[in-house]
Amino acid sequence: MAERNVSKSMIASRKSLFCFFTMTSILFILSWFLVLRYAARPHFIDDNLLPTSRTFSVIDQNVESTIGNRAILVDNEKEEATQQTQTPDEEDDGLKGSSCDKLVLKVFMYDLPPEFHFGLLDWKPNGKSVWPDIRTQIPHYPGGLNLQHSIEYWLTLDLLASEFTEARNAHSVLRVHNSSEADIIFVPFFSSLSYNRYSKVNPHEKKSSNKALQDKLVKYVTAQEEWKRSGGRDHLVLAHHPNSMLDARMKLWPATYMLSDFGRYPPNVANVEKDVIAPYKHVIKSYVNDSSTFDSRPTLLYFQGAIYRKDGGFARQELFHRLKNEKDVHFSFGSVLKGGVRKATEGMRSSKFCLNIAGDTPSSNRLFDAIASHCVPVIISDDIELPYEDVIDYSQFCIFVRTSDALRENYLINFMRSIGRDEWTRMWSKLKEVESFFEFQYPSKEGDAVQMIWQAVARKVPAMRLKLNRSGRYTRSLSSTE
Repeated sequence: MAERNVSKSMIASRKSLFCFFTMTSILFILSWFLVLRYAARPHFIDDNLLPTSRTFSVIDQNVESTIGNRAILVDNEKEEATQQTQTPDEEDDGLKGSSCDKLVLKVFMYDLPPEFHFGLLDWKPNGKSVWPDIRTQIPHYPGGLNLQHSIEYWLTLDLLASEFTEARNAHSVLRVHNSSEADIIFVPFFSSLSYNRYSKVNPHEKKSSNKALQDKLVKYVTAQEEWKRSGGRDHLVLAHHPNSMLDARMKLWPATYMLSDFGRYPPNVANVEKDVIAPYKHVIKSYVNDSSTFDSRPTLLYFQGAIYRKDGGFARQELFHRLKNEKDVHFSFGSVLKGGVRKATEGMRSSKFCLNIAGDTPSSNRLFDAIASHCVPVIISDDIELPYEDVIDYSQFCIFVRTSDALRENYLINFMRSIGRDEWTRMWSKLKEVESFFEFQYPSKEGDAVQMIWQAVARKVPAMRLKLNRSGRYTRSLSSTE
């Protein structure tokens, strides 16, 4: 009897020990989970500042305020005041108040002679100033296709305007006159306009005015102390037209280039890690008060432009032959002549989807015309790079199709017809949300193309600074041993 009682007590003791061990283990695991979760969250990020929109899905954690006085953030008092006055709608809108719009980029701009910038617009300086007083006179930029590569003009205007006290709070950039204070050195050469206007060689000249300007630019820039100090690594050179800077690009390549794509650049000269992709300025006017529906846009798929292109543009002619006879597809040759812009405007606004197919280079202005028309872009360009793609998810409002798939028999047309009303309406709505990111204007406004481009440049600054600091490790080694 005693043995049975001892056995029962031992069993009870074992059960107690097992329960105690189990509970202790669970508590231990939970405590470590909480510790790890807390440690994994960066303490300098306020949860209220995290963007809720899928469009802005990347927090710029690599751009901090610890880089001396560079790439500064707005002061905390202003930020807190802004948060306190935000309405619930503004707090829920991830397109506003994200970390992307808090950077102020400090820029030193070379005072290049007017022949490199506004002089190309036939502007004449008064006195010794090389810059127009844009508060009283803004030189006019030529229209037509010149406009699609006009980013040099808009960025330079914005940089000049940043010096006005009344405009500073609205800008993402600030011009400084001491290069040691700057995040980046800006080279104000209107290279795209120079190519468009002066790339032909006149009968009495040995080389074009465009090439002569590039030669003078290289000589000027590489002679500056700022270039010698950094080897050009902190310089920003604008070459948005694919054929601009053909002669100078191989000599200025340590700089950050601002391009439309990398189609005509070797990867060691230009690449997505080092350089900035900027949008074209759309030629078609923005579609204001667009109340379209899926059914009110009768054309399924729209393309109008040059069909026979060299380089990667073979897909255009292949798709033309496959799609030209489809009843709900418009696929035809077109240009800006004879009302081409008007026809394209009407066509895009009455179409559900607009084709953006690689041509001579991976990119084209057609993508940005489609965005302005709220015609869902269908991108068939395997090597395309897109503006500010590190903070914008293009798959929310664009459709991407591999070239090899698009050229398969009936693949593209069947795919487009499989997209229903609800999915198209969602993408159409998103286009209306993001279209402001691709609008060039003066004066610039928060979230427009000008300020988005400056923000994209600001996100390159930490990598530039890293390269500069690493390259300067041993600059004093020789003198220290003498």
